[in-house]
Amino acid sequence: MSVTAPPALDAATWQSLAEAHAARADGFTAGRRERRSRQQKHAIEDFLFEYYPVTPAVLRRWHPGVGVALESPAPHAGWRWYRTSDDGTVTLDADAFVADRGEAVRFVHGLLTATLGRPALTGCFGLHEWAMVYREGDEHRHPLPLRLGSAGTDAVVEAHKIRCTHFDAYRFFTPQAVDRNTLRPTRDSMTAMEQPGCLHAGMDVYKWATKLGPAVPGDLLLDCFELARDIRTLDMQASPYDVTTYGLDPVTIETPEGKAHYVARQREFAERGNALRARLVTVCEALPA
Repeated sequence: MSVTAPPALDAATWQSLAEAHAARADGFTAGRRERRSRQQKHAIEDFLFEYYPVTPAVLRRWHPGVGVALESPAPHAGWRWYRTSDDGTVTLDADAFVADRGEAVRFVHGLLTATLGRPALTGCFGLHEWAMVYREGDEHRHPLPLRLGSAGTDAVVEAHKIRCTHFDAYRFFTPQAVDRNTLRPTRDSMTAMEQPGCLHAGMDVYKWATKLGPAVPGDLLLDCFELARDIRTLDMQASPYDVTTYGLDPVTIETPEGKAHYVARQREFAERGNALRARLVTVCEALPA
């Protein structure tokens, strides 16, 4: 049976898009690549490549997205989940992709749709990072000093009510901090609890984009990465760590001014995150059920 391909991008057009994508990705990963050549670490930026294990090489690989065909010659013809039509154009084989990754697609669709349907909750003030070092003394996750010292950090935790909705943040709480959270998020309750005001949920929009693989067009993937990068910066500015060695000012969430700044940025990120979630939901719905 012959395969009818969708309208195709001509070679000059898609090659230009691929080159622009690679250049943008290279800009995002330049620091990571340069540090690795010197075997140096960065407590803020490296998170985006270690917690989300996508290499710079994979990030710079451009995909047109589901339903977009490319005129030959296209290297995609030799990539997993692509097919070549009778007229020589190359497109994502959506049926093959869903056959292999359908469970992930359905989970991502359900999670993002549920998150989009909820209001953004503010008032957590980024205390998840503080709860991860609570009563740990000088032992903590990042090679940075604590801005207020151990005792000062513990005092901030004890002066606040913690309202963390995100399991992958909550699971790193110290044993002494676990019962201070007013909620008990679990892996199984993610779809029921995820909400757009959560900074970690906003960063994870990038994770869900990577789970959808080549179905996600390159510009959307990099938009998700950029959001994760921006959120990660605020996440660490508002953390108990001293980030001034990276040229960043702290967001002092233990003060009224710091809280107001955090909430304003939190709302901004919720709007950006929801716009990207909606685009990813459209990707999911373009794939066969």
